[in-house]
Amino acid sequence: MKKQILRLYESSVIRYIFFGGCTTLVNLVSFYLLRLFQVELNTANLISIILAILFAYVVNSRFVFQDACETWKDHIRPFGKFISARLVTMGMELAGVWLLVSVIKMNDMAGKFLVQFLVMVTNYFFSKFFVFTTGKGKQHDTGRDNTAD
Repeated sequence: MKKQILRLYESSVIRYIFFGGCTTLVNLVSFYLLRLFQVELNTANLISIILAILFAYVVNSRFVFQDACETWKDHIRPFGKFISARLVTMGMELAGVWLLVSVIKMNDMAGKFLVQFLVMVTNYFFSKFFVFTTGKGKQHDTGRDNTAD
């Protein structure tokens, strides 16, 4: 069983799905709590997205794509690219939740959850092919350089 789990963990896609789920949980739980405390819809959505983005950068850099940034300075470029990509998907998320909840009158949590799926897939492609490309020779997955995936 332990070997099977370790074999699954070798795949960046499996790691992304797991940590993407954790990121989604951060987003949804913070959104739910903010709405519970009567924070306005768009404000609660924005705050929950920002919290999720910060969490996602840390886990994606360290665990998913295993970027080889060794110092804080090494993180500047990928963090900038990560934030740029996430701003695009944040716009998608803000517009999608607004459309589903305010215009179509869907339940807050249902609309948020549906939009999360599209955002998660889009974020994977941005992260894999645009953000975390500085493998610096770090080996993972099939033993190839991070940039060769």
